[in-house]
Amino acid sequence: MTDALVIVFVKNIKLGTVKTRLAKTIGDYGAFEVYSELVKITEKATSKLNIDKRIYFSNAVVDSKWQNNYKTIQKGIDLGERMLNAFKDGFETGYKKIVLIGSDLPDITENHIKKGIEALGKNDVVFGPAEDGGYYLIGLTKLIPKIFENKPWSQAHLLKETLQELQTLNLTVGTLETLNDIDTYEDLIASNFYKNNLKLQEKIQQLND
Repeated sequence: MTDALVIVFVKNIKLGTVKTRLAKTIGDYGAFEVYSELVKITEKATSKLNIDKRIYFSNAVVDSKWQNNYKTIQKGIDLGERMLNAFKDGFETGYKKIVLIGSDLPDITENHIKKGIEALGKNDVVFGPAEDGGYYLIGLTKLIPKIFENKPWSQAHLLKETLQELQTLNLTVGTLETLNDIDTYEDLIASNFYKNNLKLQEKIQQLND
């Protein structure tokens, strides 16, 4: 067991349930292809880390993903409760620094995750801000339930509101590089992930011809 833990939240790659905002433009099959690629990137970014990992799937454990890692299912009514329960499990197991990431980031690398862990050496909380006003990474050195309660999930003021609340709790907070997650067609076509992936472009083109 390592001192630190990386938690990965993954949506099960099921047609019609992933990247629904993106699907409005490129269709369910296109969104399925995009999310499948993003999960591969996330798996690659975490595979080289010499840190314990726990993979939390939205509905069902997928044996072919993250082989030889601890895998389970997210528990909770909303995203906040699901994240809170995952952190709670980690701290109860004995981990001292825990970082949680999502799985829709085209530019995530192992270095972003390492920097998140390192930032917890001098901060109670660390965030990796997303360009849409949310965050792609959150790290904690202790359980802080308030971070996850009554928050505007998927809204542009999520991180701002969370940071304002943390100021009142006298906690030290660090932030990492801002990254862009892919939620809309505009996000997709602006990303190097898409521009540099000719196979994906061809698949989406064929699906929408």
